[in-house]
This record gives sequence, C-alpha cells and structure tokens, in this order.
Amino acid sequence: MATITLRGTEIHTCGELPAVGARAPDFRLTDAELRDVTLADFAGRRKVLNIVPSLDTPTCATSTRKFNERAAALDNTVVLVISADLPFAQKRFCATEGIERVVPLSMMRSRRFAKDYGVLIEDGPLAGLTARAVVVLDVNDRVLHAELVPEIAQEPDYDAAVAALSA
Repeated sequence: MATITLRGTEIHTCGELPAVGARAPDFRLTDAELRDVTLADFAGRRKVLNIVPSLDTPTCATSTRKFNERAAALDNTVVLVISADLPFAQKRFCATEGIERVVPLSMMRSRRFAKDYGVLIEDGPLAGLTARAVVVLDVNDRVLHAELVPEIAQEPDYDAAVAALSA
C-alpha cells in the first residue's frame, strides 16, 4: 500500500507500482471502439502509461495534453492514457482537445489494471479511481520508469518519463 495525498489529506492505494526492471503486468482495457486491448496489442513498441483518475479534471487533462505534444517526438513509442472514464467520454475529450497522439483506454469493465499496477485508490472521496502515475515500458514490457505522483493535484515529472526512453 502506498500513501498519497488529495489536497493534503492522506489517502491510500492498494499496492505499489511495478518496480523498475520488472516485467509489467498484462492488462485488459477498453478502447474508444469498445474493443478489449491488452499489452500484447502494443508489442514491439515502447509504452508510456499515463495513468489518471479522470480526464474530466484539470490536472489529468493537462497531463494528457502534454504527453500528446511530446508523443510526436518519440520514435517507436505509444502513449496510453488510462482512466476510469467511459470510452465515449475519453473519445469526446480527445476530439474536443485535438488529442491525436495518445491512445485513451478505459477501465470500464474491470478495476484489475488498477489493482495489478498498485494504483487503485482504496479510501477517501476518489476511492475506486486510480492514483496519478506514469509507468514507462521498453519494447519487451520491462519497466524503465515508474512514478506515483505524491499529490493527486500535482502533474507528473514529464522530463523523467521521456528521459527514461533514451536511457
């Protein structure tokens, strides 16, 4: 279990992020076309998992916009934004914001992803959503970088995530 804060109040996640060097857990998430998507669907590519509570919050929207901007310069890399939002809402958000370089994925069918990655919030007003985190994977799904953002309202360290791809 990890401790993070929501506007200074302690809340807890169900576990810990996968460790750097470990193989990332597989997942089954839902894309904008309501198809199940797994880690294997992105095989052979580096992956940036931008994990957010909801795209309908300012910080989550900002992190998605910033990773969308940076994605253009990332060779053989896909940026996945993962939230509990319904695929319809994710698709609408991306269309409205001009987000074209990230792949939005929803946990609408299961919270298994959040549990396996240790980011499921267990208490407080956001219980059942994910903590804010970034996990960077190499082409073999090994974790290169993992950041659990300590305060939900805070943005992740974009530079550290991108730097992990060139290490």
